[in-house]
Amino acid sequence: MLRLTKKADYGLMALKYLAEQSTAHAAAAQSAKDIALAYHIPPPLLAKILQTLTRAGLLVSHAGTNGGYALARSASQISAFEVIRAIDGPLFITSCITIHGACDLAGHCTIKEPLRKVNDSIKDLLSNIYISDLAETSDAAHAADAAVGGGLVTILA
Repeated sequence: MLRLTKKADYGLMALKYLAEQSTAHAAAAQSAKDIALAYHIPPPLLAKILQTLTRAGLLVSHAGTNGGYALARSASQISAFEVIRAIDGPLFITSCITIHGACDLAGHCTIKEPLRKVNDSIKDLLSNIYISDLAETSDAAHAADAAVGGGLVTILA
């Protein structure tokens, strides 16, 4: 089963939070503590994830009293694939499809091409899901939270 790592899931949740807050509060920086509290994410782990996303150019950090994190670009310009790749590295569903070239069975393998197509399809799908697709407007978010008890619905199973 293909599965996001906890770090990638937390990264997507954090960017979703920032996107929702930027629509409600005119792109004000949000603290790592506030994001961690909103989704019950361990603060030290979230801090590392946010630093990784900042180094990848997906977030900007602001120091000072009103400091925190904000999206580096519009939520409609940041894909789920970018977030996952920044946190977990390149996406490969099998060890034969890597940046290192062919595996030991390259001459006899009959599934490399079909698996490459699956890998490319997953990459294309994630590249066409944007943080803005995950985020909800503040009115819709409150209604959805009330309906599902505040839980986050993960789009990938």
